[in-house]
Formats: sequence, C-alpha cells, structure tokens
Amino acid sequence: MADNTQTDLLVNLDQLHTTEMGVERIKRNLSLNTDDVVEWCRGRISDSNASISRRGKNWYVIVDNCEITVNAHSYTIITAHKIKRN
Repeated sequence: MADNTQTDLLVNLDQLHTTEMGVERIKRNLSLNTDDVVEWCRGRISDSNASISRRGKNWYVIVDNCEITVNAHSYTIITAHKIKRN
C-alpha cells in the first residue's frame, strides 16, 4: 500500500542524487562494485519489496537487507548501510 510519503519519493526518483563523499560512503558501507551508486539506489527504492517510511526530514527505505536514507526535501541520498541481523 503506497501512502503519500511513498508516492512522493517514488514519483521524484529522477531527482535523487548524492555527494562525492556520499558515493564513497555508500560503496564502502554496502561493499558495492558499481560507479553509479545513485542508479543502484534508485533501483532498490523502486523495488516492489521496498519498505518506505518517513521519519522527520528523511525517508528510510529498507530493501534487500539494507537501509537507504534519503533527505525528504532535497532528494539527497545521505547514506546506506547493511542491516545487521542478530
């Protein structure tokens, strides 16, 4: 069920971006071997299994055992990390 929050993020996927430091942080945190981190995140966020929630100024997308944090106003991907399971 997509609420307005999810719809807002999904219809604005073309606005997603990150900083150079963000690219390095995300690649390191997720052990990614890709140069297009934004496109990789875009694919995960649009996945039908993605769980999107908004808390405060950020969206949190949980999918494929990782969490992606996106600023809700600027559409900047802040970070992404693997979800640690106990």
